Formats: sequence, C-alpha cells, structure tokens
Amino acid sequence: MRHSSIPTGKRLRAISLFIAGTFLSLAAHADSGGNAYNLPPSADLQYAIKARQSGIPFSGDASVKWQVSGAAGSQRYSVITETRAPIFGKVLDASSIGVIDSYGLGPEKFVEKRFRKAETTTSFDRAARQISFSESTEKYTIKGGEQDRTSAVWQLVALARAAGDKFKPGSEWHFLTAGRRDADPWSFKVTAQETLSTAFGELTTLHVVKAPPPDSKDQQLDLWLAPSLEWYPVRLKFEDADGDFVDQTISNIRK
Repeated sequence: MRHSSIPTGKRLRAISLFIAGTFLSLAAHADSGGNAYNLPPSADLQYAIKARQSGIPFSGDASVKWQVSGAAGSQRYSVITETRAPIFGKVLDASSIGVIDSYGLGPEKFVEKRFRKAETTTSFDRAARQISFSESTEKYTIKGGEQDRTSAVWQLVALARAAGDKFKPGSEWHFLTAGRRDADPWSFKVTAQETLSTAFGELTTLHVVKAPPPDSKDQQLDLWLAPSLEWYPVRLKFEDADGDFVDQTISNIRK
C-alpha cells in the first residue's frame, strides 16, 4: 500500500476520524471524573511462545520489560521486548522510550530489529513535533496521542485501567501508530470477555483485536488483558496475511 508524506483524500479523512476518535475517548474518560490514563506498575513479563515463520513451526520464549520512572510531571517510560527461539536465536528485538504527557505515553524513539532484517529507528521529535523514519522519507506531524508499534499496547493498557466499565465488548480505541516506514490509524476493538488458561491459573480476560484495514497486508494483533493482574497483556497473538504467526502466553511476572 502506497503512502505519501502528506496524506490526502481517503487516507487523510481516515486518519482524521481515528484521531478524532482518540480525542473523544480521552475526553470521555476525563469527564467521568478519573484520569484519562492510569499507568500499570513497572514489571518484567515472561511469555512462552508458539509460532510459525516462513512456514516453519517452532516454540520459544519472549520477555517484555515495562518501566515507568521519575516524579509526577516529569515521568518517563520504556518498553523493551525480546523474542527468542532455539533454532533461530533472537527473532525480534524492539524498544520504545519516551515521556508521559497529557495523552499518556509520548514516544521519543522506537527501534526494531527483526530476524534477518536491518535495525530500523522511528524518531518522535517532540520539540519539532514531527515523526520521521530511518527506512523512508515519510514525515508526520505530532498532534498528541500518537504511538509506535510497541508503545501502542501499553497505551491501551493505561487507557483500559482508567476507563472502568467503558472498556467493554463493543468499545473501540484509536491511535495513529508509527511503524518502521510510515504511520497508520490503528483501531482496537474489545470483542469479548474470555477465560484463559495460564501459568497463573484460569484468568478472566478481555479479548481485544487490532485488525488491519481490508486493503492492507499488515498484521492482525489479538490481545488478552487481565484486570486481576493489573490489566497486563497475558496473551498476544501476531498473525500475518500469509498465515505466519507468533502466539505468546504469560508464564511469569516480576514486579
């Protein structure tokens, strides 16, 4: 799918609608008398994975290190993820670092290294209010609330923790999300309450789906958030259009 540095036509209208939806969600949370977001406690999360890449099935493990530091008004966050498999070694390294602002997570730098691919960097210049990419010449204006592919999950967790009963099946949550080369509007839809078998026993979770647009070959992302475990993502499944996938389920949490 082709992207231009200044989106036009349908793409501009779509992005405008998704950004407007984000603002409406944030405003609704603020009007309810609570914060628009509620950051989860810092933690190291470990996952067992089952996957298929290039048609080859394998198992392995993944780790996510989520950290919030600093005093109120000057807080920062970092998310560092790593996925490993015995036959491949590291399949994915990704990190997102940034500030905490009035929208929640405010990324400054997103770095991703995929198996057999070069490392890429997505920069959020918050002083110049511009998103840029090491892999392309695309530019996007920072208006507030934009995320990267790693921070988006944790921004969703922070919003879910603040939303209370509003985070329920049928609700949708929207971010403009930057990847390796460009940015796209992401829509997370809460689909159902589901019971999940994990190393922590049977957990009541909310299943959330980020489906790609009909004309896109982007990944589908499924998340299962556990309110009883600080709303941490206890299962994540990334599935490509060609059927390759990575499915990871929580095995340990260290705070």
